[in-house]
Amino acid sequence: MATDPRAVIDREPMSRFQWGVVATMVGLNALDGFDVLSISFASPGIAADWGINRAALGIVLSMELVGMAIGSLFLGGIADRIGRRATILSCLGIMTVGMLGAASAGGIYTLMIWRVLTGLGIGGMLAATNAAVAEAANARHRSLAVVLMAAGYPVGTIIGGSISAVLLSMYDWRAVFVFGAVCSVLFIPLVLWRAPESVAFLMHKRPPDALERINANLARMGHPPIDALPEAEVVTTRKAPLVNLFSPALMRPTILLTLAYLAHIMTFYFILKWIPKIVVDMGFPPPEAAGVLVWASIGGATGSLILGLLTGKIRLLALTIVAMLLSTALVILFGRGQSDLAGLSMVAAAAGFATNAGVVGLYALIAQSFPTGVRATATGFVIGVGRGGSALAPALAGFLFAAGYGLQTVAILMGLGSIVAAVALFGMRRWSAPVEARG
Repeated sequence: MATDPRAVIDREPMSRFQWGVVATMVGLNALDGFDVLSISFASPGIAADWGINRAALGIVLSMELVGMAIGSLFLGGIADRIGRRATILSCLGIMTVGMLGAASAGGIYTLMIWRVLTGLGIGGMLAATNAAVAEAANARHRSLAVVLMAAGYPVGTIIGGSISAVLLSMYDWRAVFVFGAVCSVLFIPLVLWRAPESVAFLMHKRPPDALERINANLARMGHPPIDALPEAEVVTTRKAPLVNLFSPALMRPTILLTLAYLAHIMTFYFILKWIPKIVVDMGFPPPEAAGVLVWASIGGATGSLILGLLTGKIRLLALTIVAMLLSTALVILFGRGQSDLAGLSMVAAAAGFATNAGVVGLYALIAQSFPTGVRATATGFVIGVGRGGSALAPALAGFLFAAGYGLQTVAILMGLGSIVAAVALFGMRRWSAPVEARG
């Protein structure tokens, strides 16, 4: 009987090459984190340049989330058809064009169109990288690898935000988008070098050169080659992968994880999208406002790291539920406001810690809950529906502010999303993932 290379990868220790693939995906998610929040760093300058109010700015802040929803839903499915690597490279091209377009926008409507396009690339990227990391890691470190990948998101905002603060002190808001475009282009050769197609995907799709490509991957991991591919799994359905998510075996995690992600991500994006504008409205200059958002991202990166370290000791589901409950409490605390920049930064860091820990926990739960054939589709669906709904979050907060509600009231209302997410995750307690999904 032919050796299954997926079983070899699952049981053997992680090689330097596998950790390199994980590191590349961490970098790509960091790029996503910066590209999503580039509009937040630029928003005070955009509002001042074009004289738009909070309600209109809230809509602008939501635009790439609309694109991300579309990209996650459609490009996630494509990643299960053409591969993780090809999808990632295509998304990098889309993101580059979107960022350059935003930098050259001459008005609010043009900027909104370019942000939707940027979001399209980001959404597809998230679905593909989540699947690629899960398939590069062994069984022991799969959850940790996905959590580390997700931790790249706040790292991207820390590095990008720090650079943005410098750029904003020297140039106008357009420089932020130019920087993002340059970074997107630089990742293309890195992906070509360090991120081959995953063995699990090649085993699932079995292109004509599958054996040769799988053996090349095994060699880079330090494993011996296989002589032949094992027999393919019996395909019991010809339904599209998206339809398969609602089969009896997968319907429960699909619905509960989508609801949890949708609810929590609204709280998450309220904090990340509105911090710079809230801080500027308190009387601080835009570079210092960008610094507060960087502190929120430092908290987010710390939350990701701690959650990742705890996954080997405490059940992932329980960790994620606790993170959701902390998220609500700390977002409400942020809403109480602070009189000085240091206080604002510390509270923002605490809120970022909890909200981001919840997000990375959800990514890991998605990766371990679905088999290879629908993993990117499932990630894309959950993220797509969640991000589509979460596009309402910045806009809703903007309208609440414009209607005269104070920061405390808005923070309480927007913080309730994490509570809804925690309740949804309680419904996952007695469900077990398919054997192939668990590795």
